[in-house]
Amino acid sequence: MTHVEAQVEQLFERHGARYRWLATVTVMLGTMSVVLASTIINVAIPTIMVEFQLAQDQVHWLATGFLAAMTVGMLTNAWCTHRFGARGAYLLAMAAFIVVSVIGAVSEHFVTLVAARVGQGLLAGLIQPLAMITIFQVFPLNRRGQAMGIYGLGVVLGPAVAPAIGGVLVDTLSWRAVFLVVLPACVVGMVMAWRFLPGRDAKARSVTLDWIGLLQLSVGITVLLWALANSHRRGLEDPVLLAGLFVGPLLLVCFVAWQRRARHPLMDLRVFRYRGFTGSFIMSMVIGAGVFASTYVTPLYFQQVLGESAASAGLMLMPAGLAMAFTFPVAGHLTDRLPEARLIVAGLVLFVLNMALMAGASLATSAVWLVWWTLLGRVGLGLMMPPSSTGALGLLPPGLIPQGSGVFNFARQIGGAVGVNLCALTIQWFSHQHANRFPSAALAQHWEYGFDRAFGLLLIIFLLSLMPLWYMHRGLTGKGERG
Repeated sequence: MTHVEAQVEQLFERHGARYRWLATVTVMLGTMSVVLASTIINVAIPTIMVEFQLAQDQVHWLATGFLAAMTVGMLTNAWCTHRFGARGAYLLAMAAFIVVSVIGAVSEHFVTLVAARVGQGLLAGLIQPLAMITIFQVFPLNRRGQAMGIYGLGVVLGPAVAPAIGGVLVDTLSWRAVFLVVLPACVVGMVMAWRFLPGRDAKARSVTLDWIGLLQLSVGITVLLWALANSHRRGLEDPVLLAGLFVGPLLLVCFVAWQRRARHPLMDLRVFRYRGFTGSFIMSMVIGAGVFASTYVTPLYFQQVLGESAASAGLMLMPAGLAMAFTFPVAGHLTDRLPEARLIVAGLVLFVLNMALMAGASLATSAVWLVWWTLLGRVGLGLMMPPSSTGALGLLPPGLIPQGSGVFNFARQIGGAVGVNLCALTIQWFSHQHANRFPSAALAQHWEYGFDRAFGLLLIIFLLSLMPLWYMHRGLTGKGERG
């Protein structure tokens, strides 16, 4: 028994069987705070665009920067947890998260605002994997699906009401208030972490942080996303853009090569030796693109195409968010009883149907139908997320679960960053093309043309995911086998 396992046993002795839920609520508060912060700003995007005079292919950095930085933070989680323990890593990350949130709230320049969002994302990445690690520590195998479902309910319930809260704050106070609304939950989470999370393993060997890999990954992701975002503005013949499209992927290839030889890698590539994990990794990227890109695009559609206020757009999104939140425990319960791939397919079908309906909508489409269609897609995502995570980590031996958690969450966040980036670029490019072709058309018609293509893009991405889903299914039918 390791020193950390001994601490967990002592916490069970002190608090009894309810300790499982006390620990779950603790990590849920931290994750809920950072996920809330990642999505609540979406309803404020049109207001920020006006204040800082930004286009879609610029303002999206508030979402993309957060998600990209989160991927880096997630891969440093294993080192931070090893160095400071679950309790210390949680407390340090939450304290710093509060500081950068305040900086974002008082920012006067867009560059400072993006820097604050990057800081939030980096710290959110440190916090979020702790939840899956903690649940796997305190719950037996046959109850992890249920625990993930209930944990997911709490986490998604925050973002479910985030658009409505954010919209009211934007309309009544300022977009700056959305940076501050999560801080009370951060403080409560820190108090609970001090009591209910285990400390560091004092007997464990010292592990150094892979700074070379961290630099390769950070610069590679940033350069690649910058090049994709600026392809419309600069044009594919621009030498700087072409250099970015070459250097970004090259650095990511170098990162993978380095991880194979690094003594203490950020991404433990051994997890890919287990049959089905590669398919799970790709599916996590696809789900991340669906979750974050649709969450980014839909409130903008309601405001820029339908002309709704921030508060109205938020209220229109609330039913869908609540439906997704309450789907989580159901999906978690079913994950313990049904094949994971079957639930993922059901969710995929619902999300594809949602995107097809949204892509075919027009200015004459009733807002009531749009709300129902969005709800349909969120239920689909809610069905997909618990089985995809429990299935992926269930493929790995206990010793690789922390590394697998970081890699799995990395896939979801990088998928979200690329999804938001591509959707913002699609909206801007196609809206601009429509304006050139039909200069007399209304601005809402230009925007609608771009948004319809963005919804279509997400539809295509999910249809293409059927291939990695098949590979994932093959792995799930032979869990634990090496591929």
